Amino acid sequence: MSKRLILCDCSGTQSLDKDALSSACGLDCSRVYSALCTTEINAAAEEIAKGDALIACQQERAFFEELGDEIGVEPAGFIDLRDRAGWGDTAAAHPASGTAKMAALISDAMLPHPAEKALDIISEGRCLILGAPDITLATAAQLAEALSVAVLLDTPSAPPVSRNFDVVIGTLKRATGTLGAFAVDIDALQQIQPGGRGDFAFTAPRDGGKTECDIILDLRGATPLFSAHEKRDGYLRADPRDPAAVANLVFEAATMVGTFEKPIHVRIDAPLCAHSRARITGCSKCLDVCPIGAILPDGDHVTIDPLICAGCSACATLCPSGAITYDAPPTAFTFKRIENLASAYLSAGGQAPRLLVHDGDFGLEMISLAARYGRGLPADVIPLEMAALTGFGHAEILAALACGFIHVDVLLSPKTDPQTIHSEAALALAIIGAPRARILDLSDPEALSDALYSFETTPLNVEPILPMGDRGQISRLAAITLRDDVETPIPLPENAPYGGLVIDTDACTLCLSCAALCPTGALADNPDLPQLRFQEDACIQCGLCTRLCPENALTLKPQFNLSKTAYTQKVIHEEDPFACIECGALFGVKSSIERIVEKLADKHPMFTGSDNARLIQMCDTCRIEAQYAVSDNPFQGGERPKTVTTDDYFAKRKDH
Repeated sequence: MSKRLILCDCSGTQSLDKDALSSACGLDCSRVYSALCTTEINAAAEEIAKGDALIACQQERAFFEELGDEIGVEPAGFIDLRDRAGWGDTAAAHPASGTAKMAALISDAMLPHPAEKALDIISEGRCLILGAPDITLATAAQLAEALSVAVLLDTPSAPPVSRNFDVVIGTLKRATGTLGAFAVDIDALQQIQPGGRGDFAFTAPRDGGKTECDIILDLRGATPLFSAHEKRDGYLRADPRDPAAVANLVFEAATMVGTFEKPIHVRIDAPLCAHSRARITGCSKCLDVCPIGAILPDGDHVTIDPLICAGCSACATLCPSGAITYDAPPTAFTFKRIENLASAYLSAGGQAPRLLVHDGDFGLEMISLAARYGRGLPADVIPLEMAALTGFGHAEILAALACGFIHVDVLLSPKTDPQTIHSEAALALAIIGAPRARILDLSDPEALSDALYSFETTPLNVEPILPMGDRGQISRLAAITLRDDVETPIPLPENAPYGGLVIDTDACTLCLSCAALCPTGALADNPDLPQLRFQEDACIQCGLCTRLCPENALTLKPQFNLSKTAYTQKVIHEEDPFACIECGALFGVKSSIERIVEKLADKHPMFTGSDNARLIQMCDTCRIEAQYAVSDNPFQGGERPKTVTTDDYFAKRKDH
């Protein structure tokens, strides 16, 4: 059974054309109601009871879900048409565009979402409270009934006689982990000795104390224990001078007991990682950008702790090799949503759509406030909510434009690191060669509307693409679609994931260490000739080759080569091979062998007054044969002794 769209014009404040919308989105639509959540509640129950009801109201979702529980039928889903499309200055003036926009939003809501991957986190309620005695002891007394509480004081203080919670004195040296798995190191640790009269005494200080806990309640008012501490599950921090904030933390801590699901945000394919080779560091973009320290080096690759990862997706956006990919939802689903929104809008009769990318908290609220109290969104601006805003990088911007959008706006959120978004937007603009994307750093809903309504741009005359493949492949396909000239390489900013190599042929000795350790195979040798080959579309500009080269003969050249030559292996340096002076077989590099002979012959004790210099000019086979034949052959042993037999033993005994 297909879903049915249940329409409500919210007390007549928006214009909905049932027939036009049904034709545009291909769904059976109900009649347009006006007050499904109040006076028409019976009609809402009837519509839900029919099954597969897609309700065009997100504001009263909880109400309709409760109504569905009462009648024993769950609504199929919810979609916000009012704030994003129904309320706006141009919605009534341009009904065709408004209907096309609604059709696009409905089509997006109809896409089946991939199942989320998660792992279980178990918290037993072991809580460690940090801070001064006056605030921590009172807080511990409140939490002691709900949690297993321990208080760490950094200054001596008389502990309460009650044993409802534990008190220790010490200096916190280090804390690692996350909800359900914190590990804490304490120096100068003193523990209570509960025996005797009067105040409890403490043990003598000792270093190297260790403990584990599920929750850390930080009331020190000092520097947080973790970077990006607000993203660290189980770490609660408040200003001890703010009673309301402390009370909120006490309530929150009391709820952190039980089993919780932790989404697995990213997936890593270690063999693709270009972090290091031969103990030389190459790409470290994910390590540099991770705000919470969830990524650590692990030999030639990196490893990601899924318990600590907060899912900002910056690592997946910046990873040039595709070793790290966002998985909540998968990146392929984001590209599918982009293509689906553009296709549905254009198929419904809309023209020249623009894309507004926002997060699900700040951005959603900005759009809602702009619609309720201001002009809302223009009819040609289609909002796209992202689980992680930094996951919308240059590949997504290029794909959106190549799928049919004429411009992309990204609305920053106060909780989002702007550095990654700005760098990715700059890379996209360099590839496009036109101002087709911008970053909106706004906190006023009216300013958001003004920025969208006042912006004008020219349409794009492109044939929409189907974005398939990895991020690099989609970027290349989109760039070819958007650019008029694909034969001239596009200069890119530093640290771009695309580019070529400049080689100093005078310095290069063709040692081929770069080809041996290139993580993507962009550099390769020729097993038959002294050649170094390079394939530009495989190069991710990780920099390993430039750091590995003993002669410093290689330099990265950030650029985007869209021509077919990027797919072919090109010889960037070659030399004549050396012919063995005995058998004539070709081996090695002629210039290198001649240089070695020049430096060693008659200048080094091992190569003076002997034929040893000739060995350098022989292939492996001839060199071994020549060494075996000389009298002082280091591999030659003495004459093999005669084999002793039984008869030899008998003859020896007979002689005696």
